[in-house]
Amino acid sequence: MSLILTINPGSTSTKVAVFAAEEELFERTVEHPHDAFSGLAGVYGQLEARRHAVQTMLSRAGYADARFDIVVGRGGLLAPMHGGAWRVNQTMLDILESAAHGEHPCNLGAPLALAFARSHGAHRNVQAIIVDPVVTDELDPVARIGGLPELPRRSVFHALSQRAAARRAAAQLGIRYEDGRFLVGHFGGGISVGAHRHGRVVDVNNALEGEGPFSPERTGGLPVMPALELVRRGVYSFERMRSIVQREGGMWAHLGTNDLREVQRRMDAGDTAAAQIFDALAYNSAKALCALLPALTGAGQDVPSAPPVDAVVLTGGMARSGRFMQAVSDRLRYLGPVIVLPRLEEMQALAMGGLRVLRGEETPAEYGGGMS
Repeated sequence: MSLILTINPGSTSTKVAVFAAEEELFERTVEHPHDAFSGLAGVYGQLEARRHAVQTMLSRAGYADARFDIVVGRGGLLAPMHGGAWRVNQTMLDILESAAHGEHPCNLGAPLALAFARSHGAHRNVQAIIVDPVVTDELDPVARIGGLPELPRRSVFHALSQRAAARRAAAQLGIRYEDGRFLVGHFGGGISVGAHRHGRVVDVNNALEGEGPFSPERTGGLPVMPALELVRRGVYSFERMRSIVQREGGMWAHLGTNDLREVQRRMDAGDTAAAQIFDALAYNSAKALCALLPALTGAGQDVPSAPPVDAVVLTGGMARSGRFMQAVSDRLRYLGPVIVLPRLEEMQALAMGGLRVLRGEETPAEYGGGMS
C-alpha cells in the first residue's frame, strides 16, 4: 500500500496529512505562534523551524520512522508553468529561496517535501514533488491578450482545487479528465472560474489581481476609470486600494463580514440587504462561468450542436452551503449537469497527485526556471 506524506504551509500554520493510497490515515495542523518566526530572515528563514515542528508532530502520531513512498508539497510562486506534477530540484529551490516571483509561505512546500523525502526515504530515492501550483498557466494564446499590450493576462488561480474537482467529476461521469470539457468554479475567500478543455485550463480569471466575480473578500473586476479616479482624488491611496481589491472588497465591503453563514443568518432574520448581496454573489459567479463557454471549443475545433460542457463543477469552502450552491446551480443547469463537490480538500488533492505518479499515470516534469 502506497504511503504518501503531504505538506501544505500557510501563513500561520502548516498542514500535514498521511495517506495510504486514497485513504487518509492522519491529518493535523501545526499552529505557529505569532512570535515563532521573529528574528528570522524572510519566509525561507522559517524552513528549519517548520521542518522541526512537522517532524515533532509526525513522531507524536507514530510516524517517526515511517517509510513514505512519495512526499508532496504545496507549490510555490515560480515562473508560469503547466499543471500537474513537478519534481523538486535545485533550480526550483534556488528560485523559491530568492523569492524571485514573490514571497509567500507556500514557497516552503517544495523544500519541506524534499527534506522529508530524504529523511524518511531510507535511501530509496523517494520522490519529492509539487502538484498544480497557483502559477499553473495553460492559457490559450487568445486568452492571454487583454486591452493593453503592457498588461497581458496572467493565470493565477486555485489550480490544485480546480483540477482535483474536475478529475473527480470526470470519474463520476465515467470519462477521462483529459477527454472532457468542464466549467469549474472554486468558491472561497476568492473565487476563480476556469475552462478545462481536454486536460488543460485554457482560460481562467486571475482571482488575486481583480478579475472575475466579486467574492467574500475580493472586489473582482471593477470599472477602471472610476477606480483610478478614487486614487487620483486621494479617496484611497494605491496601497489602500490594493488592500481593498484583495482583502476588503466584495461581500466584506457591502456587509462587513466575509462569512457566508453570517449572511444567511441575516437573511433569515429579514435583512434585505444581505439577501440582495447573496443573490448578486450567486448571479455574478454564474455569469462568470457562462462567459467561459467559448473557451471550451477553441479555435479550429469542431463545434458541437449542444453546449460543449460535460459538467459544471463547483467546489471550495462556500460549496458547503447548499443554499448558495442552489442559487448558483439554478442559473447554470441549462448548460448540462452541475456537480457540487463540497468536501474536496487540498491535502487530498495533493495526495492524489502523488498517487498518480506512483501508479505511473503521470511523470513529474523537470523544472528549468523559465516559462514552461
